[in-house]
Formats: sequence, C-alpha cells, structure tokens
Amino acid sequence: MGILHFEFMRNALLVGLLVSIACGVIGTYVVVKRIVFISGGISHTAYGGIGLGYYLGFNPMVGATIFTVASALGMGLVQQRSRQREDTVIGVMWAVGMALGIIFVKLSPGYAADLMSYLFGSILTVPVRDIGYIFMLDLLIAGIVYRYFDEFKAVAFDEEFARVSGLKTDFLNLLLLFLVALTVVVMIRAVGIILVIALLTIPPAIAGEFSHGLKGMMMLAVLLGIIFTSAGLGLSYLFDLPSGATIILVAAVGYILALLCKR
Repeated sequence: MGILHFEFMRNALLVGLLVSIACGVIGTYVVVKRIVFISGGISHTAYGGIGLGYYLGFNPMVGATIFTVASALGMGLVQQRSRQREDTVIGVMWAVGMALGIIFVKLSPGYAADLMSYLFGSILTVPVRDIGYIFMLDLLIAGIVYRYFDEFKAVAFDEEFARVSGLKTDFLNLLLLFLVALTVVVMIRAVGIILVIALLTIPPAIAGEFSHGLKGMMMLAVLLGIIFTSAGLGLSYLFDLPSGATIILVAAVGYILALLCKR
C-alpha cells in the first residue's frame, strides 16, 4: 500500500480504472462480433496521428484520435462497399499508418523523448491533461453505448436478423468501429499500441466464459480489467518491469487460469 503515497502511482491507478471501463464495455462487442483483427488495424494506424502531432507541435493524443477514427470509418466503409478483401485493406491501412508515423517523427524537430511510451505503454508517466482527455472519451463511449445498447446487441449477435428487422446495420457498424477507435486511444498510454489488442480482448474473453448476458459480461470484463491493471502496476513497481507489458502478462495468466477453471 506504500505505493499509494506516490502521486504518479495514484494517477496510474486512475488511468487503469478508466482504461478498464472502456476496454470492458467495447471489448465485449469486439469479442462477440469477432472483429479483433480490425481493432488491431485501427490501433496501429494511431501511430501516424502520434507522429503528426509531434511534427505539427500539438498533443499527440489528439492526432491519434483523428487517425484512429478516420481509419475505423475507412475500414467500415471499405467493408460495406468495396470488392477488395477486407483483411487486405486492413493490412494496408495498418502498414501505412505505421509508416506515416515513422516519417513524421523523423521529420519532427528535436527528439521525441517519450515516443516509445506510445508503442509499449507507460501508464506511470501519463500527464494529468491526458487523464482528463481519457475521462472525457470514457464518458462519450458510455453515453453512446447506453443510447444504442439494444441495437449494438442485435448487430453483434445476429447482424442479418437485425438488418431484416429494420435496423440501420451499416450505421451501427460504423458507430461501433468509431467507439473501438476511441477505446484504442484511451488504452494507448496505458499499454501502448502494440499491446492494445490484448487488453481489449483478454478481459472480455474471460468474462464471456462465465457470463450469460451482455451486461454481465461487460461488468465482469471491467472488473477484470481493474484487477489486471492494478496487479500489473504493483508487480512492475516491485520488480522494476515495464508497466504495459507486465499488465498484459498478468492478464494472459488470468486467461489461462480461467480456461483451466472452466475446464
């Protein structure tokens, strides 16, 4: 409990709580709808926005938000209207986003000292302004999910039936991808771009093994996210390990134990 005397640890635990809410709610839809690969593509295009932020001198988190939202909507439109293979288009956007980020960072004046924190996460160094930004994104995500909960549930479990029933499935899919993009931005500072997919999928995947309803699955996923981030933070502090990677490893161990218990 002594770690709570440090302000940066209190801030990190707060970020972990906010991250857990976003990944528990939206990660549930990602797991049920089986769009993990799309989520990975969205997360890696964020690097282009981070590089653009450094290059033009504004908050990299804002740049990441712009790029992830644009890529999410682009992937959704391609999925709906293009004849190209969906996985091919996602792979192209994934690569282009990373390439643009590398180029923008190279062209930026000076040295981007904390750039690696966006790749692998640095929850211990999240500034207060970013905590406020993450909190606002959480509120936006919660508000939209509350408004469209039943519609999202229909699209996630049986999209064809939802379309026949008269729901605007194309709009709902784009809106869901928009929320995935916001969730990715929320998690980048906690676990980094490379590890986002794990935290977005592991807690909901465990929750899905022990839940019989969507709301229960979300609540359990949020709780598991809080446990994993808090335990990962404690272990990284005690053993001087990278925080983002430690959180993911704790979550992976939890997933293995859950499968063994279920068996």
